[in-house]
Amino acid sequence: MLSRSILGILPRRSPVHAADFADPFVLRTAGRYYAYATNVGDINVQVMSSPDLVRWEHLGNALPGVPAWASSGFTWSPSVLERHGRYVLYYTVRHRESGLQSISVATGDSPTGPFVDTSSGPFMFQRALGGSIDPSPFVDTDGSAYLLWKSDDNALHRPSSLWGCLLADDGLSLAGDPVRLLGHDRGWEVPLIEAPSMVRVHDTYFLFYSANWWESSRYGIGYATSESPLGPCVKATKWRPWTAGNLDAHGPGGQEFFTDGGGQLWMAYHAWVPGSVGYAGGGARALWLSKVGFATRPAPLSRRKRDRPVLQP
Repeated sequence: MLSRSILGILPRRSPVHAADFADPFVLRTAGRYYAYATNVGDINVQVMSSPDLVRWEHLGNALPGVPAWASSGFTWSPSVLERHGRYVLYYTVRHRESGLQSISVATGDSPTGPFVDTSSGPFMFQRALGGSIDPSPFVDTDGSAYLLWKSDDNALHRPSSLWGCLLADDGLSLAGDPVRLLGHDRGWEVPLIEAPSMVRVHDTYFLFYSANWWESSRYGIGYATSESPLGPCVKATKWRPWTAGNLDAHGPGGQEFFTDGGGQLWMAYHAWVPGSVGYAGGGARALWLSKVGFATRPAPLSRRKRDRPVLQP
């Protein structure tokens, strides 16, 4: 447990990778860390490797090609689930016929790829809701895996939502019906919520999300809690984000969580380099890492105490 809580502002430090590395996901396996990110240039899925979370080597493209039903150049928010010695890559890709975003799946024998997508159509595509983006796997303490994602309603000028579903054991299909977990209904979240990710602490599930406009300094991270991976979820950040930017990092978001070899929980996220918010001005969403702990929130004796996430300075 951390001795000091920091709410609403990021610790001061430097990014671990200053180049554009948006929507990061970090996987620890075989004694190393692997980071994946949204497309840049002709790279569909960026992948980097590190032995210690400090030194990072960019390894290029983890996904050499997209399937025939999809268009390249729009491969966002990749994440990887390790199942039975194989690696399952979930990623967002443009559905060619509709022009909307969807979620697809590729597999590989190595965390660095190459990942191969042999699908004939999307893994998840809520066409009536504007599409589906931001897939994020969550593995519970019993080993069962879930997939979280966002319905891209804002593509149709509607409020967006976050969804979840149990995955089959191999991670290659859904094992139930999708459940709507959270909606966009707070002032600080305008105009959207997205990028769901989940952490379990004791018997509480923390559903983190990004909100506000991604290409602005107002973008931030909120969270909700629930007693199961599929809700019902109750928002804890009602009037302001849990984590906002500071003078060193603007518009933090795209958060994902992982643990290091010692069991310490970390948050990987992107943030704009100061003075260059937005791609039109030559900005980049750099990769940042912060340690995360949980402190106990005081409560009346009639109610059990609640944990709350805190960032380490």
